[in-house]
Amino acid sequence: MGDGRMPGPSHQDELLAAAWETHRPAVFGVAYRLLASVADAEDVTQDVWLRAAGADLRDVRDLRAWLVTVAARRSYDILRSARLRRETYVGPWLPEPLLTGPDAAEPVLVDESVGSAMLLIMEELSPPERVAFVLHDVFGLEFARIADVLSVSVPGARQLASRARRRVARAKQSVPQAPRAERERVLATFRAAYEAGDLAGLIRLLHPDAVFVTDGGGEVSAARKPIFGGERVAEVMVRLVRQRRPDRIQVVEVGGEPALLFRREGRVHSVDTAQITDGLITTYRRVLNPRKLPHV
Repeated sequence: MGDGRMPGPSHQDELLAAAWETHRPAVFGVAYRLLASVADAEDVTQDVWLRAAGADLRDVRDLRAWLVTVAARRSYDILRSARLRRETYVGPWLPEPLLTGPDAAEPVLVDESVGSAMLLIMEELSPPERVAFVLHDVFGLEFARIADVLSVSVPGARQLASRARRRVARAKQSVPQAPRAERERVLATFRAAYEAGDLAGLIRLLHPDAVFVTDGGGEVSAARKPIFGGERVAEVMVRLVRQRRPDRIQVVEVGGEPALLFRREGRVHSVDTAQITDGLITTYRRVLNPRKLPHV
């Protein structure tokens, strides 16, 4: 149809099924960026599909924007309740790992906003700021749609996005990330030193003020507070590898960045990412919570 509207009901199901394959990565992508949870993002994606399949879309001119808006509205509801759950979370909280690249089970829209560092930055935003930032700066939705999701005025939505953008920019400047090739090189060297239990080698790779953050969620043994200092972190890592030697350490891509996947006794034990600046690891993050690993 020349006006861009969806055709009549007799053709809608067939068209929607075909269009869904194109737009599903965007639907999942907005939910994951807002919730930092693969499981929650998959639930939202399923909800959006059911809503779309049961809706009359003949007057929808931009199906992608409609689907993303529905996903954002559902995610916003979950995000507000998730903030309360974070307050009772045991130990440090880290985003649920999202496999991307050749290891991904399905196509994922990848940019810096799915990286663990960026998701942690966005975690510091208020829910309305996060929604406005993701919908406008990542997905390019107009402020009228964003205002509708957040139940604010259009100027209010614009202000939320602007405030979030400034906060994100300041945070990114304070934690610069090395180019991908450098991150891959440092992680490969780290992997070799870790497997060998090479204390001196690990110390050389860790910044003197490095931080080691482990997310066990109270489900498994893990430090409930970050560990500070390069030498201290290296000592802890050497002790861990001696106590719980992994069967295999695999290089994977998580959230568009190189990561290490640890297997023990045939199962995924942890997924690790690192903040790397000037050839040194400044922050090392390890997700151990088994509830966050089934999708890896």
